[in-house]
Amino acid sequence: MKIDIPSHLPDDDLVAQVKALARCEREATAALIAHLAELDARRLYLAAGFSSLFSYCCEVLHLSEPAAYNRIEAARAARRFPVILRMLSEGLLSLATARLVGSQLTEENQEGLLAAAAGKSKRQVEELLVRYFPKPDVTTSVRKLSGPKGPSPAALLPVSSSLTSASPAPSVPPAGASQRRPMVSPLAPDRYEIRFTASAATREKLQQAQDLLRHAVPTGDVAQVIDRALTALLENLARKKFAATGRPRSSRGTALGGRYIAAKVRRAVWLRDGGRCAFVGKGGRRGNGTAFVEFHHREEQPVGGNARAVATAAMRRRG
Repeated sequence: MKIDIPSHLPDDDLVAQVKALARCEREATAALIAHLAELDARRLYLAAGFSSLFSYCCEVLHLSEPAAYNRIEAARAARRFPVILRMLSEGLLSLATARLVGSQLTEENQEGLLAAAAGKSKRQVEELLVRYFPKPDVTTSVRKLSGPKGPSPAALLPVSSSLTSASPAPSVPPAGASQRRPMVSPLAPDRYEIRFTASAATREKLQQAQDLLRHAVPTGDVAQVIDRALTALLENLARKKFAATGRPRSSRGTALGGRYIAAKVRRAVWLRDGGRCAFVGKGGRRGNGTAFVEFHHREEQPVGGNARAVATAAMRRRG
């Protein structure tokens, strides 16, 4: 079957077809899950010469290992609770969220859990589940990773923390060091396990911060040290980004023809827009992005005029 890039389609037709194809994909996926559930129940993969449904999916259906795992777990959950098939077809559950919720479903909780998980992302479902099934804290540890010799070793820092912000950005690992993705995993509604790979220099900074904070954090608890460091960083960024201050000074004004946005305007816009992109799409949906946002003039600045006031300033995502 030959498939070409539909470069000839007008914008509206392209969007309509993308939505229709996404709907067809969801329906086809739900149908595949239903058939896999029955194939699994009949153990037909054994007659095909495979010891497991997983091997059958990878070698016969040519699914990747993660795709096979998600589909098999969703199929087994759907066999016990067929409503999952409808939710998959309607886009109320993804394969990942169906797998996560399915592992915790019982006859008693299935109605409430499925309703709560409907329409939520994988991260949101993970946070939902720990409200019902909290996990114990992980042990704080710092250990050296094995790997190819390089100019500086890396350290793995698993941290159980009360921080609710996004995952910290890892330092760039040295050449030849193993690549590991940062991980933020909820343990309970107010606790997270945060794990990332750090350079030797970052490890040294952590030790110095622990030593300097011994009077306030005698145990050197990594979670408390990182929380204090992030608090200080955010305060510094707030001053630079939108002129946050407890004692604002009088504005010096804007020079004729200048593009400078006064500090009081930046503060007001940041608070008004909640630090989020204020762009509104054709359908009326606001962007709401928080990364790469910058201050923009809502209206083009007239030639020779002054920067617009707060009413016409807005946050916009760069690019």
